[in-house]
Amino acid sequence: MTHVVSGTDPVTGRGIAVSIEDGLIAAIEPADATGERFLSPGLVDLQVNGYAGIDLNSGRLTVEEVIALGEKLLGHGVTSFAPTLITAAEESICQAAGVIAKARKSSEMLRRMIPFIHVEGPSISPEDGPRGAHPVEHVRPPDSAEFRRWQAASGGLVGLVTVSPHWPEAPAYIAEITAQGVHVSIGHTAATPEQISAAIAAGARLSTHLGNGAAATLPRHPNFIWTQLDSDELTASFIADGHHLPPETLRVMLRAKGLDRSILVSDVVSLGGMPPGRYTPPIGGSVDVLPDNRINVAGTPYLAGAGVTLDRNVAIAVGMTGLTLGDILPLATRNPGRFAGKQRGRLDVGAPADLVCFRWQKGDPALDIQQVFLGGERVAG
Repeated sequence: MTHVVSGTDPVTGRGIAVSIEDGLIAAIEPADATGERFLSPGLVDLQVNGYAGIDLNSGRLTVEEVIALGEKLLGHGVTSFAPTLITAAEESICQAAGVIAKARKSSEMLRRMIPFIHVEGPSISPEDGPRGAHPVEHVRPPDSAEFRRWQAASGGLVGLVTVSPHWPEAPAYIAEITAQGVHVSIGHTAATPEQISAAIAAGARLSTHLGNGAAATLPRHPNFIWTQLDSDELTASFIADGHHLPPETLRVMLRAKGLDRSILVSDVVSLGGMPPGRYTPPIGGSVDVLPDNRINVAGTPYLAGAGVTLDRNVAIAVGMTGLTLGDILPLATRNPGRFAGKQRGRLDVGAPADLVCFRWQKGDPALDIQQVFLGGERVAG
């Protein structure tokens, strides 16, 4: 059975009618523009730690929570996401990875939504600043045998790993796991430019939330940020929530990387979407959720995580950069979709009919999600 969804393509500004058949985009034809009702590929988020009280890193994750997380993200226009597990004991990473794999196996929705698991750590910098909120007691060198145990626990679902290249073992580790089709991202690091370059030569192709997970004071030059910005091999992800990067920093970094090699991620945590107040999550001590969605270490100005989903990051990024919606939206669809695979994030014939209809006007703080389609089925709105 074929059905049609219409709207304005935010990239071209033209009206389009998308025909859907057997879960795929069967045709894209011109149509009358529909003003502020936009139609685009669903959002693709490569870094999701949790949301609305659901914590993938709680140590007691359940299948039901993973399914609920997927449902909540669909309501925000996210049709593909990488559940992200941070630095923890090996047992905890394996347990959570196993639960995510079980949830994905039991849910057709999650099979469509989850391309892979992102393990952010544990082989990051142990230094304060670059380490961010990751627990120092669980930081450890890269270990190929441990990686194989993650894959055994998850049924081979780990597809993205964030690593600091400062470890002597890093180049060999990167080469080994990228040869298996796993993406490696550089992040939470104080590595030298030479170590960054060695990681790139070994196969690293991404930078994790560039500009964050860094020391407050860096050498003027050289430093690891310049080296990553300079590399044509690396695609950089950025958190555009209005808190993690100042507008001028985001603008400069996007100019340096180019829009084709830039990605927006939410890096949203379990307290994202929760009412303002003080909370005590399982990891990291007490935190304050502020009315502007900023999440701080309790009683300090220091960030303790990201508080908004990717749909808000898109709208905020437009305001921060002065670029158009059509410029920014591919950073949350097509560009991350290149890493998520199976033509995710694309509005092309033959691509999955993972679509979002939304309204938005310049100055709006978020996309107003109207309808969401996953594999051609309307799942939200």
